[in-house]
Amino acid sequence: MPYPEMLVAPMRAELTNQGFTELKSADEVVAFMEGNNDTTLVMVNSVCGCAAGSARPGVLKSLTGANKPAKIATVFAGQDVDAVAKIREYMAPFPPSSPAVALFKNGEVVHMVERHMIEGRTADMVADNLMFAYDQHC
Repeated sequence: MPYPEMLVAPMRAELTNQGFTELKSADEVVAFMEGNNDTTLVMVNSVCGCAAGSARPGVLKSLTGANKPAKIATVFAGQDVDAVAKIREYMAPFPPSSPAVALFKNGEVVHMVERHMIEGRTADMVADNLMFAYDQHC
């Protein structure tokens, strides 16, 4: 059963207010990803503490540098069930993880930040990890 929308709305807004495209259905994920050859960052958002304390702030901070992805999108684990399942197909072979952040180039994952790489890390550490990947791929 999905989380109540009123619980996740502020967590969604943290990203969408900063320009993230919100993908709420499998069809929206397919439309966004198919034929997309731009560098693209997709965050699997979550209600957990590491999403609030490290992942979302880290992702947002990572986008303040000179190099950054051309497109940014988000799905919400525990809420957008079909969208999350579909984006995880694109993230294969990485196992399901939330929160998680994937950088795609030409439709392929070129960098992945899984939950175990977020837990216990600061937002600055998450941002630095992503900015390193942007320098290589964007």
